[in-house]
Amino acid sequence: MTVKIGIRREDKNKWEARVPLTPEHCAKLTSNGNLQLVVQPSKIRAFQNEEYQNAGIQVAEDLSGCETIIAVKEIPMELLLENKTYMFFSHTIKGQPYNMPLLKRLMDLECNLLDYERVVDEKNRRLIFFGRHAGLAGMIDSLHALGKRLAWEGIDTPFTKIKAAHQYANLEAAKVAMRDVGKVIAKDGLPDSLCPFVIAVAGTGNVSLGVQEILDLLPHQDIRPKDLPALFANGNVANKVVKMVLSEEDLVVPKSSDITFDLQHYYDEPQHYQGHFHTYLPFITMLMNGIYWDEKYPRLVTKDALGKLYADEAKPRLRVIGDISCDPNGSIEFLEKITHQEQPTFVYEPESQNVIDGIAGQGPVVLGVDNLPCELSYDASQHFSTMLMPFMPNLARADFTMPFDTLNLPGPLKKALILHRGQLTPEYGYLEAHLAKP
Repeated sequence: MTVKIGIRREDKNKWEARVPLTPEHCAKLTSNGNLQLVVQPSKIRAFQNEEYQNAGIQVAEDLSGCETIIAVKEIPMELLLENKTYMFFSHTIKGQPYNMPLLKRLMDLECNLLDYERVVDEKNRRLIFFGRHAGLAGMIDSLHALGKRLAWEGIDTPFTKIKAAHQYANLEAAKVAMRDVGKVIAKDGLPDSLCPFVIAVAGTGNVSLGVQEILDLLPHQDIRPKDLPALFANGNVANKVVKMVLSEEDLVVPKSSDITFDLQHYYDEPQHYQGHFHTYLPFITMLMNGIYWDEKYPRLVTKDALGKLYADEAKPRLRVIGDISCDPNGSIEFLEKITHQEQPTFVYEPESQNVIDGIAGQGPVVLGVDNLPCELSYDASQHFSTMLMPFMPNLARADFTMPFDTLNLPGPLKKALILHRGQLTPEYGYLEAHLAKP
């Protein structure tokens, strides 16, 4: 029997040009005749309709005949169909209030919902993600913002040559531009007033790896957090950027001297730990935030910590925060709003607590774009499709009419199943409390 799976077009905003599966991978998946794919037409997709048609894939508006429908971002509630299996980034696993109506609608329609974010291995490591490309684009955009901010201050740097990620033809073109900037830094150095020029990268996961992939194209010196004060005591490093990557052990400390930091203990009982990042704030020029955050964990930078920094120093070094994790009022407490490509940054002024769009003001520039991989849609889609493709045959073969306990899904997909026939699966029962909130 041939199983039919639909690929929905993305229409959340004009920047959403990503696809879950590329034409090349679609052709491979359908080559044995057991799986049929139907792709909705799109005018903004990174891969053209004709590319799918040339790969032998049907392009059609109507997906009602498909048992399963996959997408990248959330599907509008009014377009959801009864008794379907859906797979997309639902942004519901933290009980996000803005998507609880979406989850409730899927329950009412007795749908199955799988979320890419929860396709994980036995060590809870994500297997399908855009995190690397969020880091890549976020680092490029933050350096672009840095160049503009320093120019506003009257400081000339090579960073003014860097464009926003979406202004480059592709990732390789952006990397070429970064290498060119790196050559200028290596030759001419950075202004003495900025040195040592420290970029802190919070987190060690896929987002962090993407950030570092761009950062490593610049001449740089790696430093451990504990060595930061000594770096400043020993003088400037003018021809390099100083890169400091911080893991959880660097970001928090136990509240009691009776406790020794243990990563699993921190994950399980974060109430015994407190934030430590504020001790690094006086030394850094740019912060790239790529940590996973939930309300139970300490914040990375609080409003109070930032206020103290600006009260204690006439002109703090901190210029830009690239908040790739993008949790409003979350790990970066003063991320007051999600930004977008047309206006990607705002300045948060600690004294007045005002938010001013752009790069000018008495406070750090904050970048809070929540769909950064869109800026590298073609490259990001190829990477994502490569990771998703091996799971598609199992998804197609799954009989969702079976009870959850006997459902024939491999472990990573079963972990990603939030709803089964409209009911929350055991791992996601906690969402009942969030659904009940007004």
